[in-house]
Amino acid sequence: MPKRSAETDSTAAAPNLPLQRWQICPASKEAVQRIAEATGLLPILAQVLINRGIETPDAVQAFLAPESQVLPSPLEEFPDLAVSLELLEQAILDQEKILICGDYDADGMTSTALLLRSLRALGGQVEYAIPSRMTEGYGINQRMVEEFAAEGGRLVLTVDNGIAAQEPIAIARQLGLAVIVTDHHDLPPQLPPANAILNPKLLPKQSLYSGLAGVGVAYILAAALAQQMGQTQNLVAPLLELFTLGTIADLAPLVGVNRRWLQRGLKRLPHSQLTGVRALIEVSGSGTTAKQAFKPETIGFRLGPRINAVGRIGDPQTVIELLTTQDEAIAQARALECEQANQQRQQLCRDIEAEAIAFVESSSTLAPTEHRVLVLIQGGWHHGVIGIVASRLVERYGVPVFIGTFEDEAQTLIRGSVRSIPEFDVFEALQFCHDLLDKFGGHPAAGGFTLQAENLPALRLRLREFAHRHLQPAHLKPLVKIDAQADFSEINWELYSQMDRLQPCGMGNAEPTFWTPQVQVLEQRIVGQAHLKMTITQGHNRDRKESQKESPKEGPKEGQVFSAIAWRWAEYHPLPAQVDVAYRLRENTWNGETNLELEIVGVRPASPVSAAAPSIPSRISPPDPASALELDQVSVEPSKIVPNPQPEPMRSPLLPSTEPIIYCPPPPMRPDQPLTWHTIEYLDRLLPKLSGDVLLYGYQRPYVAAQDLDGTLTYDRPQGICQTLLLWTLPPSRTHLGWLLALAQPTTIYLRNRIPKLPDAATLRSQLSFQIIKNPEAKINLLDLGQKWWVAPSTMIAALREMDYPCDSFAPTDALEQELQRLERWYLCPAQRLAQIF
Repeated sequence: MPKRSAETDSTAAAPNLPLQRWQICPASKEAVQRIAEATGLLPILAQVLINRGIETPDAVQAFLAPESQVLPSPLEEFPDLAVSLELLEQAILDQEKILICGDYDADGMTSTALLLRSLRALGGQVEYAIPSRMTEGYGINQRMVEEFAAEGGRLVLTVDNGIAAQEPIAIARQLGLAVIVTDHHDLPPQLPPANAILNPKLLPKQSLYSGLAGVGVAYILAAALAQQMGQTQNLVAPLLELFTLGTIADLAPLVGVNRRWLQRGLKRLPHSQLTGVRALIEVSGSGTTAKQAFKPETIGFRLGPRINAVGRIGDPQTVIELLTTQDEAIAQARALECEQANQQRQQLCRDIEAEAIAFVESSSTLAPTEHRVLVLIQGGWHHGVIGIVASRLVERYGVPVFIGTFEDEAQTLIRGSVRSIPEFDVFEALQFCHDLLDKFGGHPAAGGFTLQAENLPALRLRLREFAHRHLQPAHLKPLVKIDAQADFSEINWELYSQMDRLQPCGMGNAEPTFWTPQVQVLEQRIVGQAHLKMTITQGHNRDRKESQKESPKEGPKEGQVFSAIAWRWAEYHPLPAQVDVAYRLRENTWNGETNLELEIVGVRPASPVSAAAPSIPSRISPPDPASALELDQVSVEPSKIVPNPQPEPMRSPLLPSTEPIIYCPPPPMRPDQPLTWHTIEYLDRLLPKLSGDVLLYGYQRPYVAAQDLDGTLTYDRPQGICQTLLLWTLPPSRTHLGWLLALAQPTTIYLRNRIPKLPDAATLRSQLSFQIIKNPEAKINLLDLGQKWWVAPSTMIAALREMDYPCDSFAPTDALEQELQRLERWYLCPAQRLAQIF
């Protein structure tokens, strides 16, 4: 198991910094090296896997390639699934009425829509009902059951609720209704008297299905029923999109079968087959990434909130119609209603949060730190959004927050929500106060309750007692969990690209969080009234020192400078000039430029220089191949890499037993047709003028919104003939450009001259050494490596020759430093000169 993380107080004697405690995972050097060598992951990401409890080669393989896992049949895992399928199939064949009892959150609404679509497609007579959030509250109730029975209904199917609905389900059975409960919430002491219950909480914790949300259970039921009835074609695949929306929006753990299916669903969503999902993507502005798979944050911060907003302050029927309609006009109208509800929800949250903060700051009796819990009750607050506000107050004050509002004008009944910190179990706290509450429910991190207003003073005292029993003063600061220390020299597109192998990230698989010491704040300003925008660099760059020590002729490197954003941190402006920062990586596109940006989640006073040395190497350095490879004869073409004679070494088990072979395939002949070369000045002005098939290629090239282009756009690798080629940067060499022109066969080329981030001489030699060790029996394609590193084949040959490999079959090269300078000049070659060459 991972070692215990160390916690530090980030704000001791530090003015104008957020109250935080940092929990930094300890480095596991041996395990890091083992995983990095087995997977090819950078060491810092190997440490992230270890922090997640993924420590063996088999566990790593299952995590990185979840499709490789043997997935047991749901029929084997869910004991009542067979009974459920029999009840549903018979109801469909007999044309009996089926009622879906849903819920008003994103999980409940996507579950309802999923089963509504599937059961109707299979021929079922299906209706749905969702209780009123304002007047009825959560879950199936007596009114719904009695009305359905009176209409001649026969089968009730709950989604995302029902596991604790003892009384309504008992009434349904007394009225002659069959009941199937599909839910994922915690089990009550006594299960309801349903005909069948599907709940992953009934499964062993090690089951791949144990983390399913309500929509996941609904998906399994729908897919299994379609399979049993022989109607899976064109039915099951679109349901995966609803599974993806509901699972991520409900903050379900992204592990087990969730991870497996979400990887598929996130790829499908940008090309959705569902009319309503396409409309929602359009109104949310998520369509700019339509050519690549979504990441969970697209749902978590764009699509999910718009669905949830309707459930919080609107009519859930809006979302059900959105997710089930085939009519483009209806879908567009319902998507706009979701957008309007979300805007209203955002304003309500801002207003209530501001009132709550003012109330706390002006009150001498609330004292969150002293009482170790915050209980806030105010009239006029919308209880559909107070849970969101509670989460924000937890972030601000670092204590559990119980927030509520009055249900009636007489202010006799209070209804509230709870959000907490890791050391405070919400459900246990509510149980501790059970005699004061009318109703309550929840889990360790969140919950809900109702009580009579006359019990409020007693509730405050009881919660303070519970908090003092379970919380120490050290717990009363927001917790920032950090995976590893990183130098800014390690923050690059290679790292960001490798992080994609860890996706989808979210609950149960947190997005990697890094920290960097001694960061200098070069510039900072408030944006959007609430956020803090910064330009930062690392004050003491370790790689800068090392490169100067190892290769004095190269001189010191300029420190990396990054743009950074700290959401909702305007009150901490200005930050000190030098700090330690904790952050996540994000991709930011602005005015056609795509760059890496740091999303700041933690700040503390700058560490002493002596305490700032990272404990994880930026790369695993393989042994020197020149001292380990056996001698051989030089082949003519392709070229074997043969070291100059060395004394017989002691062979490491990591070294190859045969010599790698390097080669660089020449480009094929391209059609003899004229090329027109132009310079790109403003991409956004150029795009509307283009038509036909377009290929956009280059280092850190942007993504283009589909509506900006009248034609088909392909990225990076030609899929066929393209009339227009947009070169965001030149390829790494004339050979690479020759391949691109031969495969795409463009007639018009637009060029933007920029130099990619190139490796220095030492880094390039290290990368090549690693390739030789990594591929002992494989041919090493310099064309592929050059594209990966944005380095010309001739530059790599120069590096190999400095490593004492003759590479006799390749053309002569200059010294590596000169070849690197030549490479930079190539990237600045103007369009007019290229027109002469090609």
